[in-house]
Amino acid sequence: MSLWVDKYRPNSLSKLDFHKQQAHQLKNIVSICQIIQQGDFPHLLMFGPPGSGKKTRVICLLRELYGAGAERLRMENTSFTTPSNKKVELMIVSSNYHLEVNPSDVGIYDRVVIQDLLKTVAQTHQLDASGQREFKVVVLTSADRLSKDAQHALRRTMEKYMATCRLILIANSASRVIAPIRSRCLGIRVPAPTPEEIATIVTAVGKKEGISVPPELANRLAEMSNRNLRLALLSLQAARVQQ
Repeated sequence: MSLWVDKYRPNSLSKLDFHKQQAHQLKNIVSICQIIQQGDFPHLLMFGPPGSGKKTRVICLLRELYGAGAERLRMENTSFTTPSNKKVELMIVSSNYHLEVNPSDVGIYDRVVIQDLLKTVAQTHQLDASGQREFKVVVLTSADRLSKDAQHALRRTMEKYMATCRLILIANSASRVIAPIRSRCLGIRVPAPTPEEIATIVTAVGKKEGISVPPELANRLAEMSNRNLRLALLSLQAARVQQ
């Protein structure tokens, strides 16, 4: 059984349910890149509270950049070797155009992952079939949980591999990302949706699943979620399963 939060996740900027003005701005970033045709796409820092839609906006942005190919994903465990010859494994999700990874999952070895991964991506240098984007996107989730060593390593490599690699950092808190990285990124703050927006989305998802969500329940889920849309949808699905 698929999670409703994933099943009904928008896959294009035009289908986003809230922060529509921001979606328009993201679309403009891609349009400028397409017009210039020189890969003039900045590193991005997408930050905001849990369940605000950061990951969804990154998915939509990748779709806007690369088309449906960005949604054809594969998952694989990748091995990295530390300076002490210890092997650490990390799950990487990728398409032909991007890859997504959470280096903080390997704890103190996150610096090794950052250095090896970006070097490998830069050397691979896969081109977009249209010839408009001569770069691959690396999405780093939980960027604010990276160790300071990893963040400094990231800062050193950002400009070095700018020709073939763009970074999209996802973080709950921008303040926990070091200033030299923030200064090299276009910061995009994704505020939490309002309780009213969450209630509307919860009701719409319920309708798609063939269930009627009373306004009282929708409002209660929105309130209990503390403006976390993902949590509200997971709670709705859990309530449905328990019936």
